[in-house]
Amino acid sequence: MDQKQIFKQMLDFNKSSFTNAFNALVMIQDQTETMSNSLLEQSTWLPAEGKKAIQDWIEACKTGRAEYKKLVDDAYGKVEALF
Repeated sequence: MDQKQIFKQMLDFNKSSFTNAFNALVMIQDQTETMSNSLLEQSTWLPAEGKKAIQDWIEACKTGRAEYKKLVDDAYGKVEALF
């Protein structure tokens, strides 16, 4: 078996493992967002500024998550381009 082919298979396996783990993380974070939104809607004691801060934090996490996924996909693309 060619070393190039072995490395390509290893890279494909790593990429699919990362994608599956990342998708599981996304599902957990989306469920957490749903629960926190439900909690925020029911909490009358929390001021509007606090609710806005939590919403901003959730959006920052989503943005960071999307940027991280893009960077990893770009890195995998660069490595795949070598072969």
